[in-house]
Amino acid sequence: MTKAAEKFDDYRVTAKGEKRAFVDMKKLETLWINSGTLCNIECANCYIESSPKNDRLSYITYDEVVAYLDEIKNDGLGTSEIGVTGGEPFMNRDMIKIMEEVLSRGFNMIMLTNAMRPMMRFTDQLIEINKKYKPQLIMRVSVDHYDLSLHEEERGKGAWEPMLKGLQWLSDNDFTIDIAGRTRWNEDEQELRDGYAAFFKKYNIKLDAYDKSALVLFPEMDEGADVPEITEGCWDILGIKQSDIMCSNSRMIVKRKGQEKPSVIACTLLPYEEEFEFASTLKESTKRVYLNHAHCSKFCVLGGGACSVKENG
Repeated sequence: MTKAAEKFDDYRVTAKGEKRAFVDMKKLETLWINSGTLCNIECANCYIESSPKNDRLSYITYDEVVAYLDEIKNDGLGTSEIGVTGGEPFMNRDMIKIMEEVLSRGFNMIMLTNAMRPMMRFTDQLIEINKKYKPQLIMRVSVDHYDLSLHEEERGKGAWEPMLKGLQWLSDNDFTIDIAGRTRWNEDEQELRDGYAAFFKKYNIKLDAYDKSALVLFPEMDEGADVPEITEGCWDILGIKQSDIMCSNSRMIVKRKGQEKPSVIACTLLPYEEEFEFASTLKESTKRVYLNHAHCSKFCVLGGGACSVKENG
């Protein structure tokens, strides 16, 4: 007896035999850089499994980042935004130097951070960077929930106070901030935004909780969840365009442990999936991406998730 097809088994065809949806790149607007998977904390549901021990993705170096910035310039790719994620980016000793290089070249930059001790080691340098490049720089802080107990349910006991200290420091020093929250507790969006608004007011955080680009609420990602596959016919049914999906305008650089050179991958959410890995250059990464993963379905298509400022604005 032939084994029944399972979801996400075939790159181009769904389990029901329908043509799988795909996304073509229109332009590399946002380049994400993964700083490395090491992090000062270990979250309960980290999609990239970052922790103080996970070094599956090595620290990317200043010279490696410069090579990609040069490629953007030399090949006229028109990229306008550089994003940095981790792990915790400020555990990478090259991060301040990387920030200065990116910003000095005129790129907009979004830095994802938990705003805890690793970031606070660089307060003097960050203040100087913000003075010079404030219009270009956004610091995105992970505040999983406005309630201490729920935030620490995700981030671990003792994570709240260091995060709050760093967030208040950023706000007090006039950084442009946005917040990454989570919807894992299945609350109504209005209720969540009301709760964050009260949190911002209580701690004098200069943010508008009702601005969807200032408070980004990400859908939860669970690889074990039963989610539908996205077919070519889904675009019209759902009223969604290919161009609405992250991989139509972004890529991410990762440096795998033991790898001589970084690789370019299709998505910030799938750092370990070989199926979504391209070659080492940006030019070679503009290939078609088939939506052959549960994250493609639940997060990007059905959940409306996006990481870039532009995609959330």
